[in-house]
This record gives sequence, C-alpha cells and structure tokens, in this order.
Amino acid sequence: MNVVIVGNGLAGTVAAKSIRELDERASIVIFAAERRLYYPRPNLIEFLAGRLPEGKIYAFPASWSEKNRIDLRLGTPVRRIRPAEKTVEAADGTIVPYDRLLLADGASSSVPPVAGTGKAGVFTVRTLDDAHALLDYFQTHPRVVVLGGGLLGLEIGRALRTRGAEVTVAEIFPSLLPRQLDPPGGDILKSRIEETGIRVLLGVAAEEITGDAEARGIRFKDGSRLEADLIVIAAGVKPNTALAREAGLAVDRGVVVDDRMAATAEGIFAAGDGTQHRGRLYGIIPASFAQSRVAAENICGRVKLYEGTIPSNQLKVSDLAFLSAGIIRPEEPGFEEIRLSRPESGIYKKIVLKNGVLAGAIWMGTKTGAAEIGAAVAAGRNVAAWKSEILEDGFDYKRL
Repeated sequence: MNVVIVGNGLAGTVAAKSIRELDERASIVIFAAERRLYYPRPNLIEFLAGRLPEGKIYAFPASWSEKNRIDLRLGTPVRRIRPAEKTVEAADGTIVPYDRLLLADGASSSVPPVAGTGKAGVFTVRTLDDAHALLDYFQTHPRVVVLGGGLLGLEIGRALRTRGAEVTVAEIFPSLLPRQLDPPGGDILKSRIEETGIRVLLGVAAEEITGDAEARGIRFKDGSRLEADLIVIAAGVKPNTALAREAGLAVDRGVVVDDRMAATAEGIFAAGDGTQHRGRLYGIIPASFAQSRVAAENICGRVKLYEGTIPSNQLKVSDLAFLSAGIIRPEEPGFEEIRLSRPESGIYKKIVLKNGVLAGAIWMGTKTGAAEIGAAVAAGRNVAAWKSEILEDGFDYKRL
C-alpha cells in the first residue's frame, strides 16, 4: 500500500507513526512545506520567551523518519492532487502515486482586513521561521502591540514581555479569551495579566497600521491611536483548503469528511486543523490527534469512527493555571451555571450543568481538581449530588 501524507504537522506525523505501527510494509511518503522537522506549535511560545532552545523544539530526532522507513520530503509542498489518477504532483515536479492519501496541511494565520498589514514590522506566528523573523526584528523594535486577546495573543505577549518588551494586547471583544472564558473570568485574567506589566485594551478594533514603509503604530476605529514598533497579529487561523478545492473535494469552511475521516474522493482522507467534521472545525490539539489516529486506522483497512472532540484547553496563561472544557457560555435554556470567584488570588471556578450532567467547566488559578473536572466533562458525568460542594477547596475529586 502506497500512502501519501500532505503535511508534517501534528496530524500528519501522528498519522504516519500510527500507520507504521499498523502496517510494517506500507510505503509512506510525507510532503512538508516547511523545511523543518515536526515540532509541537506550543513550543514556539517557549522558544519566543527564550525558555526553550531551538535544538529542543522538535518532537523527534532527525533519524526518526529513516528509522521508521518514512520518506520525509522537507521543503517540498504538494502543488496538485489528481484523484482520478491517484497521484500527487509536488512543487519540484515529482509525481507520486498513492493508494491512500491524507490531507493534513493544516491552517495558516488569519490576517484581518486592516490597512497596512503588509508593512515591515507586522508579523504572524505560525512557524519557527515566523518566530525567528519576529525575534530578529524585535532586537531593535521593543514596543509591541499584539492584535488579539485569545490564547495565542496572550502567550505571545507574555513571551515577549519576558524578553523585556513593552507590550500592549488589543482585543476586539469586551473580554479576554472569549472562546474559553466568560466575562467574570476574563476580568480576573485581565487583572493578573496587567500585574505582569502588560497593558490590555478591550473592545477596540484596528482600522490601520500606521507608518510609511515600517509599522509605527495602530489607529483604531474609534479614532484612538497607539504608537508601536512591532505589531503581532494573533487573529486565529484559516484552514488550508486550496489543494482540496482544486482537486474537486467537498470544501466548506474546511475539507469535509465523514466519521471515518474520509473526504469525498476515493482513497482520500483528511485530519487536523483544516478538517471539517459534522459541520465543525476544531483547531485544537486533542482533535487533531484523535482525527489522525482514526484516519490511520481507516487508511489501513480497519473501521474506526470519529465521534467528535469536546473542546478542552489545559495550560498556563501568563503563568496562571487554566482549564476550559465543554460548554462554558450556554446560549440555550436549561443550563445551570455555578461559580466560585476569588479575584485577589486569581481563582475562578465555574461549572455548567444540564439536568445535573457536567456540560462544561472553567478552572482558573489552581491545578487542584482540574484534570478530574476535565475528564468528568468529557465523560458527561452527572454531578448533581455534589454541585453545592464541588467548587470548594476540600472537595475529594476522586469521587467523580
């Protein structure tokens, strides 16, 4: 069996590893647009902050692909897919046949329609090359504005602040982390971030990046201005769908797949940030990991179904332990929200119940109970019997 994988990010690499474990004889070729070995994208933040040297950013040693008999072609993007012929054409002109193809080319940084984004000093951070370019420019341009108060924007701001930057985060929504936090939690997070010396502006929309050839600041739609030397755009990502669209596959916001992670042409599968399953784009690591494992099983002739992933983030935001899982801002009736808030210590806990079942949770400022709560959300546990005590410090989470 000849397997071609487009993309060597998390989804492509995990799929290749899984396929090799399932089939010792399969021929596996990975085409990678980047000239870099696979690295987890969260490592970029640690690299930006100076806490992780480049040599340790990669997930596997350089010998990994050869040891696993995987033909890894770095710096060689795929130019065209021909489903009728079951071949791919690489940018170097190489034509490679496939029996099974996995689209795992992910997503690219989204750049909003703001005037001046093409000027020197304006950056996005999606690749290691992006991080290198930003750090090089930063050496002589220390006043930074990050456009976007989501997870990526806050972490970039924190990383550059660690290096001594003067940082302002500007968020278009009225609170931080609008996808992972509710407004009360966002207020606590804002206070903690500002304690690190980062300025936070909420409810502001950029209209223009000022300056001639180089960025010199931002003019917002309300008429206010902010001077800066370096602008980082952290406005989310957009799925890479051009290859799939040109090949005639069904594409909506992402590449459309069924529960087997199969696209709409024989022998083609998709997984990762560019994939749309049951109308949903995930763009989170747990979903990419699960999708790639399911795709690998089906590529190898087994039957495995992907049932979706409950959104969950467990990490540190500006050194504050943080978990967000499931439904945290219910928009339909029938949900019950229970909170515990201690702004002075940065603690904010919230559970969202529906008929006693744990549908979502926010756990900020403490690691105690976070893993158990996240697992209970994923399992859909009924916690009605403990809802009056589950947020308290002394609760025994083993009871869940």
